[in-house]
Amino acid sequence: MGNSKIYLVLIGIMLIWGLNVSVIKILVEHFMPVTITALRIFIASVTVFLVLGVLGKVRKPHSNEWLYIISGAMLSVVSHHYFLSTGLSKTTAANGGLILGLGPLLTALLSMILLKRRPTNIRLLGFLLGGTGVSFTVLAGDGGINSVSVGDLDIFLAILSQALSFIVIKKAAETLDPRLLTGYMLLIGSVLLFLISLWKEPAGLASLTHGTPAVWLAFLFSAVLATALGHMIYNHAIGQIGAAETSIFLNLNTFFSLVGAAVFLGEAILPAHLIGLLLIVPGVLLGSGSMEELVLRRRRKLQHR
Repeated sequence: MGNSKIYLVLIGIMLIWGLNVSVIKILVEHFMPVTITALRIFIASVTVFLVLGVLGKVRKPHSNEWLYIISGAMLSVVSHHYFLSTGLSKTTAANGGLILGLGPLLTALLSMILLKRRPTNIRLLGFLLGGTGVSFTVLAGDGGINSVSVGDLDIFLAILSQALSFIVIKKAAETLDPRLLTGYMLLIGSVLLFLISLWKEPAGLASLTHGTPAVWLAFLFSAVLATALGHMIYNHAIGQIGAAETSIFLNLNTFFSLVGAAVFLGEAILPAHLIGLLLIVPGVLLGSGSMEELVLRRRRKLQHR
């Protein structure tokens, strides 16, 4: 597959992920948040293993790989999706989508802190822009600082958990296919989320009888297309064109989440949301190092001509 086709596929994935924020918002309004999330993640894991089974990519992890799989499941699945589902039940999809757009920025920042790498001035500028953009987002309500939602904090904890998981996943991927790693993490995470739902939401299973056919169709869209196939294709694209170029497309996810919130949920897009978007996108490009790496790569290509 040529790069132009990969770019088109990535745009499609970002559209799906952006709309998925609104879909999850719909799901947590019809069902108990943790219960429906556990079921959604389980269906996603089954989908991943079915696809990998057809491709002949399924194998039993080695003993030293289980620690990374369980750690990744706790961070990338349990913590991320728990806070995402509970957060979207307390805040708007517009706010959630913008805060989730900080993923690459937080990943770069945590890598610098944990690996003790000194940030460049360009990255520091990116961190400043991204932080300012989120401030505009969470203060978008009419009440200023008093309007900050607990749900916004939950969404931030969701993306922070996922950013931490990327460091674990990167280590695990040295010996384990990232797609297979995704399947195992989703399966283990779904079981843990289900156990949490039994404790936190005693009426959770009963709430599953409340859905309409349209809501269950949205559920399948989120579980199969967004969570299972979306992550598999995105991870494959990283191997094809590199992490830097792939991560740039995540900015479209932020844009599409705003569009989805306005079109499908009728949420008001405030000036503060647009200011947040205009600050977060360049913040991610600069702070994640994507722009620096692309510039350096282009320079090397020109030197070798």
